[in-house]
Amino acid sequence: MKRGEAILVPLGAMIAGLLVFGLFCAALGLNPLAVYASIYKAGFGSWYSWQNTLVRASPLLLCGLCTAIPARAGMIVIGNEGAVVAGGLGAATVGLATLSLPPVLSLTIMALSAMVCGGIWIAFGAALQHYRGVSAVISGLLLNYLAVALMNQLIEGPLRDPSSFNSPASYPLTPDHRLAYFAGTHIHHGLIFGAVACVLAWFLIDRTTFGFAMKIAGGNVRAARLAGLPVGRLVVIAGFLGGACAGLAGMIEVAAVHGRANESLNAGYGYSGILVAFLARQNPLVIVLVSLLTGGLLASGGVLQREHDLPDATIAVLQGILFLFILLSDTLYGRLPFFRSRTPEPKPHAIAA
Repeated sequence: MKRGEAILVPLGAMIAGLLVFGLFCAALGLNPLAVYASIYKAGFGSWYSWQNTLVRASPLLLCGLCTAIPARAGMIVIGNEGAVVAGGLGAATVGLATLSLPPVLSLTIMALSAMVCGGIWIAFGAALQHYRGVSAVISGLLLNYLAVALMNQLIEGPLRDPSSFNSPASYPLTPDHRLAYFAGTHIHHGLIFGAVACVLAWFLIDRTTFGFAMKIAGGNVRAARLAGLPVGRLVVIAGFLGGACAGLAGMIEVAAVHGRANESLNAGYGYSGILVAFLARQNPLVIVLVSLLTGGLLASGGVLQREHDLPDATIAVLQGILFLFILLSDTLYGRLPFFRSRTPEPKPHAIAA
């Protein structure tokens, strides 16, 4: 795939999706340009808007990696939401059990617990696909529902704080056992985790023998087996690493945003992470940029509701349209005339020779 094609095809898909969303707004009697202006203002128009965008981009960085890393091993993962919820529950449970420990140690254990829970959640689907032939897409979707059901059971049962009447939630973490914020902002340190994870994922995929082996297994399973590569192990490890990233996103939501496990863990960041990964073409460094753009979209939901009387789900409609066009654009790779490699015709003297 040529670099220009890798940039222009998803960019064209985004533009087409925005045009269709504009028609959707026009059909509702709204000025599409005014709607887009409101989205820009809410996501990027001021420093306060940027803070809202960065807070939402933090889990998107990690949820995007949940799809991007296994994709390099040839597996499509959509169980991001379940891994986020599982990681958040693991972090909340361990965090409440380690409140007597120093905050740094407790947060470290919370992060490790969340990564293990999220990693196992996705690795299970990867193992089902490789060893039993169960589609990771189907199992991931079902595991999402299972994670939400498990969360509801725990926060309405063993973990429930009696003071949470109408909104069931776990017992809260103490303030010193939560992630800190950058001075003078409401941007938490979880943003650093996401950015560092993207850099580490890029290094793992593009600069290590494991990443090279993973790409071979994802590109041609038969060739990988002939080369003696442990395909099953590579697929399961890739799933575990992706799930660990999403689990860490759940820990950040618990330790930085909510301070406890509640229904807000199922906020849709996992599903948005799938869009981020596909827009970025599974490139961990590009995920950083796409997460910022998607975070800006998510931050604009309330503004659209107030200024244009649109439901908060309008942003979900926009995401769905963009995702559809991104999937459709996959059929264009290698078919655009100006990106096709032209094989020069042999010269007459070469034929004679």
